[in-house]
Amino acid sequence: MRLLALIRVALSALALFLLFAPMAKAQGLEAAVEKFLADSFSETEAGIALVAASGAAHGVEALQALADRRLLASGSAKAVFYRDNSGKGFDLKSGQPADIPADAGLVRLNNRLRGVVQAALGTMTLLSPDPAQRLRAAQSVFKSRDAAALPALEQALTKETNPKIRAALSEARAAIILFDSKAPETERLAAINVIAESGDQDSLALLRQILPQASGALKTIAEQGIASIERRQQFRQAGQTIWFGISLGSVLLLAAIGLAITFGVMGIINMAHGEMVMIGAYVTFVTQEVFRAKAPHLLDWSLPIAIPLAFLVTGLVGILIERGVIRFLYGRPLETLLATFGLSLMLQQATRTWFGPTNREVSAPSYMSGSFEFLGLQITYGRLWIVAFTFVVFFALLIVLKATSLGLQMRAVTQNRRMAAAMGIRTRFVDAMTFGLGSGIAGIAGVALSQIDNVSPNLGQNYIIDSFMVVVFGGVGNLWGTLISAFTLGIANKILEPFAGAVLGKILILVLLILFIQKRPRGLFALKGRAVEQ
Repeated sequence: MRLLALIRVALSALALFLLFAPMAKAQGLEAAVEKFLADSFSETEAGIALVAASGAAHGVEALQALADRRLLASGSAKAVFYRDNSGKGFDLKSGQPADIPADAGLVRLNNRLRGVVQAALGTMTLLSPDPAQRLRAAQSVFKSRDAAALPALEQALTKETNPKIRAALSEARAAIILFDSKAPETERLAAINVIAESGDQDSLALLRQILPQASGALKTIAEQGIASIERRQQFRQAGQTIWFGISLGSVLLLAAIGLAITFGVMGIINMAHGEMVMIGAYVTFVTQEVFRAKAPHLLDWSLPIAIPLAFLVTGLVGILIERGVIRFLYGRPLETLLATFGLSLMLQQATRTWFGPTNREVSAPSYMSGSFEFLGLQITYGRLWIVAFTFVVFFALLIVLKATSLGLQMRAVTQNRRMAAAMGIRTRFVDAMTFGLGSGIAGIAGVALSQIDNVSPNLGQNYIIDSFMVVVFGGVGNLWGTLISAFTLGIANKILEPFAGAVLGKILILVLLILFIQKRPRGLFALKGRAVEQ
């Protein structure tokens, strides 16, 4: 009997809750409507608090509408409405679709109220089923430090299983406790340790903000937390600089690796090498435009397809240049320099005639958009793909040189042209194929550079000098030397930039390179062979 009585009491309580909970929500929203209709900043703030406290399912959408200037109040209807993103109207009190009267005007906000809205949204979405929304809510509460959100934070912490979101919730809770002067000192000290553990710029700003108000042990721990964050940020900055240097080095390697082949095998100073890079970039642009017009749903495939096309087109152009011009100038490096410089001007002007002088847009595929954080470093997918692509091209070229008959013949001609000819190797054919291979790789570099630089007739000129620096520093014709040289110069450039600036940093790199060449004229790794050593 006693058990039956307890069940009856529980069912009665549940029925009362189900009966009065919607009424409580409705009363809260009705009071919020009155506050919004008052058209006063202080009353609007009270209305925001009432919507947040109501627990209504559409409360989040209503407050987001207020933040986005989509909440409207009508004096004639004595009601408040909001529009969704599609423009459809809803009544704030009921959450049901409704026609918005013509006299309805926007509920006004100032900067302080915008912060209040964001804090309320953060509190209301802490228990959202969407992980991304919960994370944004925790970050919003961390910035607002709204003490009213503390119960919701603690409830969310007991239910959260995602480690990243749980850490954000803990930091938000710590931020509220840290600035609560009534909180026990032990809890405030623990809060400093939680905030210092994250080590980001917002946490550093928060600890610096509390420092003037702190004293005793609290001040000491806060100072230690600030010092700890600053040390970690210095390490992260150093790591970020090295990553930027690796990224720049991969670009330099892509631009220089084809030049290392032509310069190393044939001794040709090819000033039109940059234009091969430029042609590869324009092949990418044309390929993407064809996909955009004929098959827009396959646009992400335009970049992979542009890679072999750019190699073939620029390789053929390189063979034509070698057969039509370079073959008559072997052994005369100054004349090859002047001839290829003239060719570069002609190719630039032809490109201006066909495509115009303005920059052309090459959009990034979806898989190369965005960024992610790794060990505190911000890494963009585009740069990461280019670094990976550079190594693929490098090792593919090594395989060609080491494991194919063409590569064997190229190495033979590099080491001793006369002996190679005496052994039956067609040196003229090797020269043409080598020049075509180097030009084709330059075209592939253009595909990659189209993702990080402007596609214009002057694209190649931005990299030709750096390419020669990389080749000379690494050792003419030595691919491993080119690899080490490109990344060394890239990292050195990025290390010097913060202190000397971009232009002066390049000048310093050039001066240091000249001094190095005075000591080692053949670069880091010189090729061995009778012809080379003469």
